[in-house]
Order: sequence, then structure tokens, then C-alpha cells
Amino acid sequence: MSSRRRILSIFRFRTPLVALFILASTSLSSAQTPVEFFQKNCASCHTIGGGRLTGPDLKNVSERQDREWLVKWLLDPEGVLKSGDPYAVKLQKESRGAVMTRSPGITRDMANALLDLIDAESQLEKSQFAGLQISDRPLLPEDIEEGRALFTGEKPLKNGGAACISCHTVNGLSGLFGGGRLGPNLTRAYARLEGRKGLSAWLSAPPGLTMSPIFNKHPLDSEEILPLVAFLKNETETDKPLQNAGMINFLLFGLGGAVILLVAFDFIWNKRFRGVRKELFEQTYQSMKTR
Repeated sequence: MSSRRRILSIFRFRTPLVALFILASTSLSSAQTPVEFFQKNCASCHTIGGGRLTGPDLKNVSERQDREWLVKWLLDPEGVLKSGDPYAVKLQKESRGAVMTRSPGITRDMANALLDLIDAESQLEKSQFAGLQISDRPLLPEDIEEGRALFTGEKPLKNGGAACISCHTVNGLSGLFGGGRLGPNLTRAYARLEGRKGLSAWLSAPPGLTMSPIFNKHPLDSEEILPLVAFLKNETETDKPLQNAGMINFLLFGLGGAVILLVAFDFIWNKRFRGVRKELFEQTYQSMKTR
């Protein structure tokens, strides 16, 4: 039975909207090509012939491990690592402790298609996944300031993406509310991603269920990546204590707003409540006098 029929038999059309949503998702997933899947889920950590990023260079990976092991790894990398597999442990050590997670929507068919793609790209003189070519020129103070403006949204991103501060913060960031907390703190991102090359790759194709859908449609411009790298490199090197002023301000504004609302409600309802209570009291008092 096909996956589509299995889904329909499970729901038995009792929840048609849910079934329709899952069918649409299944169709979209199956329509995704290996190239699109690699770009969306793999390119931020791996190249094919471009050297190591957070994870290893995948050029000729099929010569280093057999196909069945690689498929198993792609389907459940954390499970393979927890099993104590020596090659998986070696990969984690070489990646400075970084743990590869299961890519959303990965299937055995897609895993095999990805490995076929990697094998084909490995035979080319230069793969399309050799990695982003980022300038190695010295980073200037002007780059840091431009990166700060892009991070905080003072300077809009060219392709309409959300400013980094919407979801992320850095320890040295000041302001009324600081940065967002939906995504990780990026103070040490430059060090975690092993420098300019790894951070640039991550910025050019950010992974994750939250960032990927946004930046697939609104990618960072190549001229915006270097200033952001400069800003985050500076944050890593200065690494100030976390500024809690933003959270404190948020709490104070919340408490202040609650107090104002309570006072407003008291002002609005105070006379009405007293008016009703006074009338009831006088009626009761008069009734007691006449007894």
C-alpha cells in the first residue's frame, strides 16, 4: 500500500482537513529534489570538495564508509552515535563535539538519492556544493559596525529577511529589550562554527525548522555575510557578560502595564459598584426600619 493510501486509511476521512494537510506535506516532501534537500539541510555544515566546515568534507565519502552505514547514519545520526559506533565517535571528535541531528523529512529513498548526488558531485572538478567563496581580506571596524546594523535591523536586509535580533541575541547587545530568545545566543557562534568559513556557510544556508523556511525565500545577500561575520567575530572576541537589561525592562514594562490596567478598571467600575451597593444598603436599611 502506498504511503498516501496508508494515511487515508488511518484517518478514514474522519478528519479531512488534517488528512489533506498531511497529504500536501507528503507531496511537497516527495517533490523535493536531492539538490534542494542538500542545500536546505546539509550545506550549512558540509561541502563537497570545499574542505571541512562544522562537519567533514563529503567528497568521496562513499570511499570512506559503505553505503548501508551511510544510509543508517543519515536516517538516525544520534542513534548511531549513542550506540558507541567508533567511526561516529571519531566524526564527533573531529567536529569538536558537534552532534549531527536527523534532517526533517529524510527517508531511506532520499538518503540514497543524497549519496548518489554526493558521488556524482565528487567526480566533478568543482562541485556546486564546494562552499561559499568568502573574501579572506582583513575585517575592518566599518565591517563590524555594518554587521551590527544588519543584526539589529537598523539596516534592513536586502532580500527582505527578518533581522537577526528578532530571534537571537549576543551578550554585548544593549537596548530597551535586548535581543530575541527564540533562537540560540550567537555570542560564541564564530568560535563554535570554527571561524569565517563555517560561519559564512551557516549564514548563507541557515538550517533548522524556524530559519530555513524564512531564509530559503529571503536569503542573505553575499555582501551582507562578511559584515555579519565581522560583527559576530568581534562579539566572540570581546564576549561580555550577558546583559539582562532587556529582560528586566520587559518584566518592568509588563508589571507597569498590569498596574495601569488594574487602576483603569478600578476607575471605570468603581462608581458603578458603589452605586449598586449603596442602593442595596439603603433598601435593606429602610426595610429594617419599617419592621
